[in-house]
Order: sequence, then C-alpha cells, then structure tokens
Amino acid sequence: MSPRATLYSIIGLIAATLLISSLFIVKEWEVAIRLQLGKIVDAAYEPGLHWKLPLVNNIETFDSRIQTLDTRPQRYITIEQKDVIVDSYVKWRIADVAQFYRSTGGSPERASRLLEERVSTSLRDEFGKRTIQEVVSGERAEIMELLTRGADEKGADMGVEVLDVRVKQIDLPEEVSGSVYERMRAERERVARDLRAQGQEIAERIRADADRQRTVILAEAFREAEQLRGQGDAGATEIYSKAFTQNPEFYSFYRSLEAYRKVFQAGGDTMLLEPDSEFFRYFTNKGVQGQ
Repeated sequence: MSPRATLYSIIGLIAATLLISSLFIVKEWEVAIRLQLGKIVDAAYEPGLHWKLPLVNNIETFDSRIQTLDTRPQRYITIEQKDVIVDSYVKWRIADVAQFYRSTGGSPERASRLLEERVSTSLRDEFGKRTIQEVVSGERAEIMELLTRGADEKGADMGVEVLDVRVKQIDLPEEVSGSVYERMRAERERVARDLRAQGQEIAERIRADADRQRTVILAEAFREAEQLRGQGDAGATEIYSKAFTQNPEFYSFYRSLEAYRKVFQAGGDTMLLEPDSEFFRYFTNKGVQGQ
C-alpha cells in the first residue's frame, strides 16, 4: 500500500472515530444532559439520536422511570411523647434533570440519602402532631397524603418528583408495647361489657313485651270464655224456662231428683232438716197425694 493510501486510510479512520464519538443515543426511559467543561449546556433531549462535540462535550444519562426508595426504620415521637418505629418507602422520579445533577452530582446514592432525610423530616413533623391511635388507624390515609405533598415540596429543590409516600409498618418499642397492648385490651373489654349490657337490656325489653302480650292474650281468652259461659248459661236457663212452662210439676220433680243425686253422691249419711222440709216432699204421703 502506498504512503498516500495509508494516509487516506488513517484520515478516514480518524473521521469515522470522530463521527461515532459525535453521536449519542437517549433511550425512551432515560433523560440526558450535555456538559461542556463541567457545565450544563443542554438538558432538553428527547429519546433518539443526537449530536455532540467530541472531546468537548460529555453526556450524562439518568433513569427517568419511577424509583423506589425503601427507607430504614426510624423512631419518631408522637404528641403523647410515645416512641413509634416506622418503616416506610417512597416512590419518586426525576422531574428536572439539570437541577437533579446540580443537587446530587448525578449520584443516585446521594439522591436517595437526601430524599430519605427530607421524608424523615416530614414523618417526624406529622407524627409529632398526632397520637398513637391516630397514626395507626384513625388518620393514616390523611397522613400519607400530607407526607406525599410535603416530601414532593421538599424534593423540588433536588429536581425530583415524589409520587407517593407509604408507611409499611408501625411498631412500638418493646419497653412500651406491653402497656399499650394492655390498655387496648382493657378498652376492648370495656366495649364488650357495654355490648353485653345493651344485649341484656334488649333481652329484658323483649321478655317484658312477651309477658305483656301473654297477659293480654290470657285476659282476652278469659273474657271470651266468660262470654261463652254466660251465653251457655243463658241458653240453659231459656231451655229450663221453656221446659218449666210446658209441665211445671214434672220440672219440679226432675229438679228434685237431680238434687237427691248430688246430695247422696256426696257420701254423707246424716242430714239435718225440718220435718216438713220441701226437700223430701216427694217422699212423704203428702207429696204423693200432691202428685
């Protein structure tokens, strides 16, 4: 190969190298900044192929997808001066890549550390305003919303957007968990006693109502029975009256026989009567002659 051809080859290789080093690719899930002598000169890059000045510009790319920061469990103090151990996590992403680079130097580790400090400050502020009961169950959703808003505001100077802050677990230190659980147990027992008392009160009302209904039913049955008995007695009296009017002497004789049967069935063998008593008038000659 002639010297001229060799020179052309070297020039072509250098040109190809410069051309390749002048190109860079920004992927769909990335954001990029262009640096010149350590200063940011451009940060508005869409995904695709872009140009830069070789040996003059440096390109830094960062993941723009949602990141998860799993923070370490921290101890906070509630308004009751009680300690709680909170385990939380944060969902965040880069919102302003230039500001992110200025604040963190492009280090994900430093970004996580700074963001964790801000979230920890927000947690300390919110937990310090509330009781244990409120942070555990009463206002948990509201606390999460306030934490997310506060962390997002604090993260704006880092160029990040905080999408969500969630508390995974809230524990009590061992030295206070026993007394808290005992207080919760006593509260549950008090509620159980109240419910039992309410149940007994309802049961007494049901029994009283049942007794009242029973009394009313028996009274109505007795009244109806007395009415039927009265109607029966009236009917019997009417029958007796009709029989008496048809044959008064036979009716009187029949009633006397009924009276004898009842008296003699009683089992007594002694009777004190006047000699001319009407009771035995059908046993005397006078009674027979009267017949």
